Amino acid sequence: MPAAPDFPPAPDRAPLKRALISVSDKTGLIEAARVLAAAGVELVSTGGTRKAIADAGLPVKDIADLTGFPEMMDGRVKTLHPVVHGGLLGVRDAPEHAKAMADHGIGGIDLVYVNLYPFEQAVASGADYVTAVENIDIGGPAMIRSAAKNHGYVAVCTEIADVEEVLADMAADGATGLDLRKRLAARAYARTASYDAAISAWFAEALGDEAPKRRAFAGELVQTMRYGENPHQKAAFYRFPNPRTGVATARQLQGKELSYNNINDTDAAYELIAEFAPDAGPACAIIKHANPCGVATGKTLVEAYARALACDPTSAFGGIIAMNQKLDVATATEILKLLTEVVIAPDADADAVELFRKKKNVRLLTTGGMPDPLSPGMTFKSVAGGFLVQSRDDARLARSDLKVVTKRAPTETEVADMLFAFTIAKHVKSNAIVYAKDGQTLGVGAGQMNRKDSARIAALRAADFGLDLKGSACASEAFFPFPDGLIQAADAGCTAVIQPGGSIGDAAVIAAADERGLAMVFTGVRVFRH
Repeated sequence: MPAAPDFPPAPDRAPLKRALISVSDKTGLIEAARVLAAAGVELVSTGGTRKAIADAGLPVKDIADLTGFPEMMDGRVKTLHPVVHGGLLGVRDAPEHAKAMADHGIGGIDLVYVNLYPFEQAVASGADYVTAVENIDIGGPAMIRSAAKNHGYVAVCTEIADVEEVLADMAADGATGLDLRKRLAARAYARTASYDAAISAWFAEALGDEAPKRRAFAGELVQTMRYGENPHQKAAFYRFPNPRTGVATARQLQGKELSYNNINDTDAAYELIAEFAPDAGPACAIIKHANPCGVATGKTLVEAYARALACDPTSAFGGIIAMNQKLDVATATEILKLLTEVVIAPDADADAVELFRKKKNVRLLTTGGMPDPLSPGMTFKSVAGGFLVQSRDDARLARSDLKVVTKRAPTETEVADMLFAFTIAKHVKSNAIVYAKDGQTLGVGAGQMNRKDSARIAALRAADFGLDLKGSACASEAFFPFPDGLIQAADAGCTAVIQPGGSIGDAAVIAAADERGLAMVFTGVRVFRH
């Protein structure tokens, strides 16, 4: 590795005499340039940025005035020049650096403000391959990294908020503080890392590389939290570039700040309710500790909520409620009778929002739409020393996917109940058993070490709340390895069973189903959720 040079200590206050500005997003540009110019800072810029500053009547030099070279190759080459990077990287108080700068006529650059070509936005808009490549910035990241490395003397900004901090800091003496320059450098490297992560992820997707040799991902801070899953843990919430519609894009209309557990559970709720298209009718899901404790459809949203709540009103206390349609005042009235942490919906009526204001602690979120359950994406899970990556579980079943394996075929009503139950089971922690009938969950058994216990617990919960499992459908998210879990479900009253199949014990399970007159179908699709 390179040896550390014997440089003098960086100054606590570094004078700001020259600024290099080159931005795609020009929000706040002219106001900032005007303050810099008034402070006697020489402005140097490129292309459209230079024109915008000049059109505002402010003195500004073209980058070509420094380099002696015009912009060329469609703007690909304009700042990649020793005069620019020497001005950024030169250690002002190091004699050798100072001599090199003097010998070659290199003036110091004390502030760099660069926000990068909008690569992430181009990809999000559906840009083709060539357009995406042309939106990969080269000179911008190079200048940012050079300035950040030499933060002992140079302030680097990648967004207008950074510039505003610099302007405030230099107001008194026309200089920037070392502490601020260090913080700006850290942000700058995070920005270029995020940018490169977006580019590498796009290349992997464009090339169909499901497991690239190196994988990077990055997010932008949304909020820091008082604590994480437990009070002794630290936590923060980040949003991916071009995020999927959901909790990360939601607008909080009211209520306390979201906690780590709130966000985790709200995400689980909205991903589940996304399985139910709004135009197919109202649906409601109630989540507690990332597991559904009640899901239902209805003729109206308030009916869907009431039917979801009936499945397990005890667990729903302090839970998360998600809906697939605009929240109306009738549903809001019923929801607010229960202690609820978070309510999330695509939208909310003004009257419903006003009603929620009477319960100032309840968090109300709207997303502006529903996520597509079939959209591609990746999920990440940390493990000691690394992380696991997999594609999103976008499994969805149709009537034609079901294989009848018992002597009795299911009725069309049983088929509908089975598909509904299996959709919910996909969002229940394994081992999972779900009983359902007529678009309503009747019992949910989650997170058990064996499937028989899940079937038993789901039946017990139904009994606790007076829900009759006779004629219900039972869904298992993975195969029954033995007949005992299926027998438990049959004894509870279910008449139709849906499961993936594929166990070496399938023949015994099918025989047990036939003995009890059950209809059973195999899906060939397992939907574990750990």
